Amino acid sequence: MTIILRLIALLIWAGLLLLLLFNSSLSAQTEPTFKTVPIRVGIAGNEPFVFKSNSASKGIAVEIWDDLATKESWNYTSKNFESVENALDALNSGDLDVVVGPISITSKRLENIRFSQPFYNSSLAIISREDHLSIWQKMKPLFSIKLLLAVGVFLIILALVGALLWVAERKKSPDQFSQKPIDGIGTGMWLAIVTMSTTGYGDKAPITLWGRIIAGSWMIISIIFASSMVAGIASTLTLSSLGTSTVSNIEQLSGRKVATLAASPSVNFLTSHKVKITSTNTLNEAMERLINKDVDAVVYDRPQLLYYLKNHKDDGLYLAKAEYFKQGYGFAFPMNSNLTYDTNRALLELAEAQQISKLVDYYLDRDE
Repeated sequence: MTIILRLIALLIWAGLLLLLLFNSSLSAQTEPTFKTVPIRVGIAGNEPFVFKSNSASKGIAVEIWDDLATKESWNYTSKNFESVENALDALNSGDLDVVVGPISITSKRLENIRFSQPFYNSSLAIISREDHLSIWQKMKPLFSIKLLLAVGVFLIILALVGALLWVAERKKSPDQFSQKPIDGIGTGMWLAIVTMSTTGYGDKAPITLWGRIIAGSWMIISIIFASSMVAGIASTLTLSSLGTSTVSNIEQLSGRKVATLAASPSVNFLTSHKVKITSTNTLNEAMERLINKDVDAVVYDRPQLLYYLKNHKDDGLYLAKAEYFKQGYGFAFPMNSNLTYDTNRALLELAEAQQISKLVDYYLDRDE
């Protein structure tokens, strides 16, 4: 009887073991390994990260993905999309397993998409024309509203000081200050100008206590006031004498026309700085508008602008050094994807081997 019970127990354990092995084999067969099942890859973006399918070059993002797939022994099929937004829509609808390209990692996109770690850190930059200014364009800043208002305020203050000097001196010094208000105030303004400029002709001078107090106070005030005004005029003349219409910072574009790609992160950035936005579908279209003087500048991702300049050195364009809205580029996956971890590990290995930086340097011709 004991032997029979032992045999029954042994058979039960053997059955359980076979059941576990069967389930493990079944799950391994149903779970895609991406070594046998092709990954569905959507490719979207601009040069130098993505090139058209008929181009001899693949682009930074595509070549990094090729290296990853080779490293992980992944099979994949690819499909090109006209825009990043179209590719992300296909990803969200379940038609793709990954989107490859210069995909900006933003908080809004993270609500529906998982990203790999950044393979490139980008930023927004400004590109403008290096037009030579005409004589009128150089002189135009001197007739700006701000400068005219400053001159107007200065004349009002000068008239006020002149009137105070006339009131203080007209009785004790009638030979210097006429009893007629217009002539007397004019004399007071002349004295204020001479005092401010430290010319010191000596033809007019206050003799009363109040007149000297007013003149002394004006000397101190005018030193500060005149210095600021002269510095402002000198700065305006210096900028206008540079002879080009280049844009160095975003503040110079307030109220001016700027081209950028529709639905790109640069749209919100430009809106926050009160810039008049001209939307385009491609970077080449935006650059054409700039060259044709339809817009004053183009604001877009810095690496794409660098690549454009590399291939259009004779277009007379200037890329500002200022960088804004720094962001990372990554590969996009569905929220439930199990590719993200392996992709991140492989990206780190490529970065540590300097393969990514060498690829970026090759396409952007940079020496940083």
